[in-house]
Amino acid sequence: MAFPKRKNIQQGTRQQLVIVGSKNPVKINCTESGFHQAMNTSVLVEGLNVDAGISKQPIGDEETLLGATNRAKNSKNVFPEADFWVGIEGGVDTFAGEMHAFAWIFIIDRQGRTGKAKTASFILPKAIANLVNDGMELGDADDKIFDRENSKQESGAVGILTKGAIDRKEYYQQAVVLALIPFVNETLYDNISDTL
Repeated sequence: MAFPKRKNIQQGTRQQLVIVGSKNPVKINCTESGFHQAMNTSVLVEGLNVDAGISKQPIGDEETLLGATNRAKNSKNVFPEADFWVGIEGGVDTFAGEMHAFAWIFIIDRQGRTGKAKTASFILPKAIANLVNDGMELGDADDKIFDRENSKQESGAVGILTKGAIDRKEYYQQAVVLALIPFVNETLYDNISDTL
């Protein structure tokens, strides 16, 4: 698989190549913005369709983080020449009788170091929660309740429910920045490698 050539920037510093384990434009855009915000560097971000290895609608932190981790690792297996690999997975969980939505971000670099972070969570309306509990994916439930099409590649539930105050890209971008903390504080996080 060939991606565009990286540009050389500022006296020999080369552009970092970041692979996202999804072709979803929201996930690609939030990754690009998050890397630029956290590292203040130019990156080339490309998406790959890879398997998350979990159910279509992950439930709980453990399954959702596993999906993000698998997306990053599978991206690295498919395109090992990159500098970073990013997995982003949205999930839901029920707490105190209410369904919450959130996402996990998992990042791997060339040295095998990892970073991860979780977004903020928000409560879903009962109508959406009921559809998800009946086996529907959150994005499909959003589309059905709000009469949309493919909202998960646009504003997502968070954008619809906040009436545009926070869109899905902004929502994920903050967690991408948080997942990059170990990479911008390398001396404080020198034992962050997972077994890959």
